[in-house]
Amino acid sequence: MDELDADIVQALQQDGRQTNRDLAERLGLAASTCLERVRSLRRRGVITGYHAEVDLHALGRPVQALINVRMHPKERAAVEAFREYVTALPETIAVFVVSGGDDFIVQVAVRDTSQLRDFVLDHVSKHRNVADLRTSLVYDHIRKTDVGVLPPGPPTQRAK
Repeated sequence: MDELDADIVQALQQDGRQTNRDLAERLGLAASTCLERVRSLRRRGVITGYHAEVDLHALGRPVQALINVRMHPKERAAVEAFREYVTALPETIAVFVVSGGDDFIVQVAVRDTSQLRDFVLDHVSKHRNVADLRTSLVYDHIRKTDVGVLPPGPPTQRAK
């Protein structure tokens, strides 16, 4: 990944809907060069998709919470089953498999605190492998949409 690739990634994160011609012009490239670079970034898995950013309030889901979940037993099958289960629930907007005292942090967005309570009681706590959970309301959610490219360092292996 060179500096030009990083510039392309940055520009597409700022506006993923811009045309190739506009992107090339912005970066001072020939349109054909820009298109080939973007295709290469997609082939290499650097760019994995294009997404619309939505306003949760406008969708009628203004209440967010983080649910810390501890599993028992801590076996691969139990962890994978819970991950698939909770990810499929419509209230879930993100799932983090973590280390430490908890095994998961589940981010949800719901209509109100009553719906949050029902979600926790009717879905999360009833899963057979959930040993314990804690729920925290989110007051403010600041999400970075532009992820910069870090300077080169030693190679790391990505878990699959």
